[in-house]
Amino acid sequence: MHPLAKRWPAAERLVAEPGSVRTPFQRDRARILHSAGFRRLADKTQVHTAGTDDFLRTRLTHSLEVAQISRELGSVLGCDPDVADVAGLAHDLGHPPFGHNGEDALHEVAGPCGGFEGNAQTLRVVSRLEAKALDGDGGSAGLNLTRASLDAMCKYPWAASEGTRKFGVYEDDRAVFDWFRGGAPEGAKCLEAQVMDWSDDVAYSVHDVEDGLYGGYINLAKLMDDAAEQSAVCEGAAGRYCDDPPDVLAEALRDLLRDPLLEPLHDYDGSFKDQVALKRFTSDMVGRFVNAAAKATREQFGDGQLRRYDADLVVPETERVQCALLKGIAWRYVMQPRTAANWYTRQREILHELVAVLCDRGTDALEPMFADAWNRASDDPARLRAVIDQIASLTDASAEAWHRKLTAAKPPTIVDVQGRAEALARFRRRVADGATDVELLSDKENYRPKPRLD
Repeated sequence: MHPLAKRWPAAERLVAEPGSVRTPFQRDRARILHSAGFRRLADKTQVHTAGTDDFLRTRLTHSLEVAQISRELGSVLGCDPDVADVAGLAHDLGHPPFGHNGEDALHEVAGPCGGFEGNAQTLRVVSRLEAKALDGDGGSAGLNLTRASLDAMCKYPWAASEGTRKFGVYEDDRAVFDWFRGGAPEGAKCLEAQVMDWSDDVAYSVHDVEDGLYGGYINLAKLMDDAAEQSAVCEGAAGRYCDDPPDVLAEALRDLLRDPLLEPLHDYDGSFKDQVALKRFTSDMVGRFVNAAAKATREQFGDGQLRRYDADLVVPETERVQCALLKGIAWRYVMQPRTAANWYTRQREILHELVAVLCDRGTDALEPMFADAWNRASDDPARLRAVIDQIASLTDASAEAWHRKLTAAKPPTIVDVQGRAEALARFRRRVADGATDVELLSDKENYRPKPRLD
């Protein structure tokens, strides 16, 4: 038994609960599956905007796929399968509307309250924002998950720092973070978190290419015959998805395109035969990546039950590079073109404008639980965090609906338009200047009563 297991029990909860016929980790998994945040993932963007196609993945289907891969890989290594499953199911609970585009948009205006990061928001959702349990002082304990489950979903076990875009905890949530990280090596991820992280990489690298081929965004035959396009893919993958330079990736990309799983897809036309080949690629490539990591980890750390800090996941170089190149293909033909689209820019504007309007209107426009947080806040950064939490909880569709209702519930007057424009400009200037005492309240008489959002 690892020394951590005695002093910081994996199955311990922050708030003690009665026993159950189920294991603590089975209960954790059920709590994630039945949570409001998990249901909302059905209408949150994965790569393509949610609701734009019947085939393409959403955050919910992606999370289910990551959980399945994580559970099976974790089981092979001796991890508790439910802990590995929980990590996969929960890993994207903190994602806001519009995917990574929305994440960046909220981060741009959340500086005064510590920034925004999807993984840090995930911890906040499960430990504070989901309604399930109360602590001894009557405050929220969120879903009150076990120490092992919270640690397993923590992809970036460190706080924000200068020059670091990825982090796993806001200062406001440091107490629960320090509790479940008790005794863990600083900055180290437990094995289950590494299993989830690799499963996430495997799922979205393979499935984004599958979606791209099915939707007609990716043409592998053209890529195979075009050296300039191959260079562009390698440039996109280098630095973004791996540390290898483009010239090192070039030969690996050519080998990957000649792979027996990808070669039949060069002229993919959507026929039943090609759909079978596409599914074979998806299934076998996921299996290849998972089996390679399981085999390499066992070779280094031996047989037996491997859990938490007993071992590190070992991903062989070949599979690591192939995974990065699949991401590079998806980036080149699916994601990168979207960054230049007008709707991509409009999504960010919607979220920026929602922040400005909600900061101005406060409890008048927030849902009750977020209005409570606003009222309890001791300063403007804390009120801004309540607004960010509200917006991050919205789905793609509800973010658009809130924006329409809060900014156009009735034909605006000149005073309305000028008031909103001035408030938004004022807010952006203060954030751009790095202010931590942002003025959230302005002249409310320029704004209408809270509209119904149902």
